[in-house]
Amino acid sequence: MVIEAERELLAPPEDVWALLAEPRHLSDWWPGYTTIRPDRRGFTTGARWQVVRGGGAGLLRKPGGEGLIVITAVDRGRRLAWHDVQQRFDAAIEIEGAGRHTEARAVVEAPWWRIRVEGLRRAPGEALSRLHALCQTAAGL
Repeated sequence: MVIEAERELLAPPEDVWALLAEPRHLSDWWPGYTTIRPDRRGFTTGARWQVVRGGGAGLLRKPGGEGLIVITAVDRGRRLAWHDVQQRFDAAIEIEGAGRHTEARAVVEAPWWRIRVEGLRRAPGEALSRLHALCQTAAGL
């Protein structure tokens, strides 16, 4: 099952990408992660990042538990994708635009039962709302 969300971000694509390209910022905009510990490879395909999950429990995960995500794609300036090993879902964020605005799209793909019991249905929309808020904060500086 695929869940998608789209949103216009009020920041130039290069500013949005700068936020996406910093591994430790993933927890600032992706719901469910509170801490990211990238491996020595950093921001590249094949990197393995340790994640600490948020306080919400799921059917198959405990609050505050640790996990692993594997970066499956980095298309500089355009796309970041990963696989969450423990929760067994794939996620991606894609951006495009010119000038002072960026169109962003977030996608989660997982079996329907995972989306339902793990609360992943809201993740793409919430991620884009958080990104929007971060871009607005940066624009105000």
